[in-house]
Amino acid sequence: MKLISSSVTAALLTCITVASLLLQHCRHVTADRRSDSALTVVENAEGGGGAGGDEEEEANLNLEVIQPTEQWQTLKPGQAVPAGSHVKLNLQTGQREVRLGEEQLKYWTQDHRRGEESQSFSPDELKQAMKNIKEDLNPDSVASKYRPLEELKRDMAQLDLLVETDGQIMRRLLDQFNGSNSTTEQRLNILLELEYLVHQVDNAQTLCSMGGLQVILDGLNSSDFRLQERSAFVLGSAMASNPVVQVKAVESGALQLLLTALATTQPLRVKKKVLFAVAALLRHFPYTQRTFLSHGGLQVLSELFRADGGGVLRTRIAAMLYDMISEKELISQTGLDPVLDAAHEDRVRQYSEVSLEGELLEKGWCTLVPQLLESTEHDYREKALRALLAMAPTCLDQYRSDRSLLGSLLSLREQYQEMVQSEMILGEENSYFAEIAELIDALQVKIK
Repeated sequence: MKLISSSVTAALLTCITVASLLLQHCRHVTADRRSDSALTVVENAEGGGGAGGDEEEEANLNLEVIQPTEQWQTLKPGQAVPAGSHVKLNLQTGQREVRLGEEQLKYWTQDHRRGEESQSFSPDELKQAMKNIKEDLNPDSVASKYRPLEELKRDMAQLDLLVETDGQIMRRLLDQFNGSNSTTEQRLNILLELEYLVHQVDNAQTLCSMGGLQVILDGLNSSDFRLQERSAFVLGSAMASNPVVQVKAVESGALQLLLTALATTQPLRVKKKVLFAVAALLRHFPYTQRTFLSHGGLQVLSELFRADGGGVLRTRIAAMLYDMISEKELISQTGLDPVLDAAHEDRVRQYSEVSLEGELLEKGWCTLVPQLLESTEHDYREKALRALLAMAPTCLDQYRSDRSLLGSLLSLREQYQEMVQSEMILGEENSYFAEIAELIDALQVKIK
């Protein structure tokens, strides 16, 4: 056992000696090659100096710096790479390779794409472009492409003769309407164009001054329901917020024609447009309101209200009554100084002559309007509630004795309170349903 141990020990010492010699040899070879294969990183020009000082900068100036691209390139001995480059060792070839780093590659790709998108020109194309520029600068060539100034002025003058003003258009339309060869379809189209034009106050007054108002009133007397409907539409649009046209319409007998159209058998669409015209004629015009009442206007409306099953006409009538009552109430309030507004006293006197309250009681409107609450349309109910509130000073006793009205108000209040709570849960406040609920509460307070 001792002999065997000695021989093993000798062998181990021999191996250690050989390994030490090999290690020293490798260190010597590596030291010799370090100058050729060591990797040197050079800072960018903007990066500033490093820890090496002037000597390191001077050494870097003597190095060949390779410019990486997006493709891998082989690094040769003695070459340096910019900071941020990506360097790897190719295990197959044993050589180092370099390409752009991740950040460098991103900006290089963007610049490269922009360069590809930019248009390039060949030398021949550039020569042709320069040739075209010279030709464009030639005075003869410029004159051939543009027309003389005098010729342009002459053409513009001719165009001005073709431009029609609104007044000229309305005159032409009226001449075509009165022409013997015009068909019903053409007249309907003419009325539609006139309706568009008379929305402007000046155009509506101009139409009246050239006799257009009489043409429209003649259309109300037509046997064709389509012409009646379209004529009433034009008349209502012309009178809306236009006192001058309102006065001329009353003087021409428009109110009597409109009441006749409402009292006779007409299609629903005709009566809707006629009601629109009546409302436009009565709005802010106490003289016409007094004439309307004296000619049995409320009686005609009450018969129309009772005959309307759908509620469309009822809603418009209720809105019309609300407007008439509200106007008289507002003008009678002491909000205006008679010294500053000399016409205020006269308007108060005119509205005082409109005996609307007595007509409402006499014609049974205190029990007619509540019927509109039976509708399922929210808009109809809103119009009815506003009219009922306006009529409350006159109809309060009838409201208190009307069990159907009291029951409807209780039912509607519960219904709209539930709707309001549902909307509040969803984060909606000041909704349309809340407004209707407030109207119901206000009416109930008045009745109590």
